[in-house]
Amino acid sequence: MLPLIKQEIVEKKKVLTDEEFIEGLSVAQSLPGAIAINTACFVGRKVRGIAGTLVSVLGASLPSFLIILFIASFFLQYRHLEVVQNFFRGATPAIVALIIGAVVDIGKSALDDWGDLIIAFILFFITLFFNLHPLWIVLIGGMLGVLRRK
Repeated sequence: MLPLIKQEIVEKKKVLTDEEFIEGLSVAQSLPGAIAINTACFVGRKVRGIAGTLVSVLGASLPSFLIILFIASFFLQYRHLEVVQNFFRGATPAIVALIIGAVVDIGKSALDDWGDLIIAFILFFITLFFNLHPLWIVLIGGMLGVLRRK
C-alpha cells in the first residue's frame, strides 16, 4: 500500500513533499501497528486534522478488511482444492516482488547519499545476524542519522 499512498499523496496530489513522506514513514515504522495504517493516519492528520485521520484510517483499513473477510469465507470451504493451494503458492512470490518493489521505490527517496546506503546495509545485516527487535534497529538508525548530520 505504501507505493500507492506515496503515488497519490506525493506525486499526484502533491500534498506532501518526498522528504515529508519519508519522515512520516519513519515515524510510522517506529510506532506499533501496520505501517500503511500509521502512514495514512499521519497523512490524514497533516491534510485535514482529526477528521482526516479518521477518514484516512478507515480508507486504508476497511477495504482490506472486507476483501479478506470475503476471501476467508470461501477459503475455509475450498482450501483443500489443489487449484486453491497452487494459487497461493504462485501468489507468494508475487507478494515478495511487490514488497521488494516498494522497498526499492521508497529507498530511492530515503537514501540520499552513500552514507545513508551504507547505514541501511549495516542495519540490514545487523537485523539478519543478531536478531535484534525492529525497535532497536530504528533507534540505532535514528541515532546514526543524528550523529551523521551534526
